[in-house]
Amino acid sequence: MLYVVIMVVSMILFFLYTRYVPVKGIQCVSSLNTNDDVKILDVRDYNDSYHDSISGAINIPIAYLKKYYHCVGNSDIIIVASNNLEKNMSIRFLRKKGCNIIGYTLTNCHCNQGIGPKIA
Repeated sequence: MLYVVIMVVSMILFFLYTRYVPVKGIQCVSSLNTNDDVKILDVRDYNDSYHDSISGAINIPIAYLKKYYHCVGNSDIIIVASNNLEKNMSIRFLRKKGCNIIGYTLTNCHCNQGIGPKIA
């Protein structure tokens, strides 16, 4: 019985860790003006990214990332997310698949007011 309780508690802790604990080594970027080697991956929902689109970004919502992550390739990637949950989940998944994440930006973060060129 004790082993079952330990297993359940460890699974819950692992679940909470992967969703809510920030990923180490990935910094918030203040501008999305990048060169051609860096790809911008927008993991927000289609509705959010449609109303607040970013030019040159590849839009793959977090729900479709497992199916379409190969479209990003093996280049350097900057993640655009609407909240910390999307950011953490996408960075952990893409790192597991061998992608090089160099930064992220949140759309509701105050540190990146100049997020870059947008298409209305």
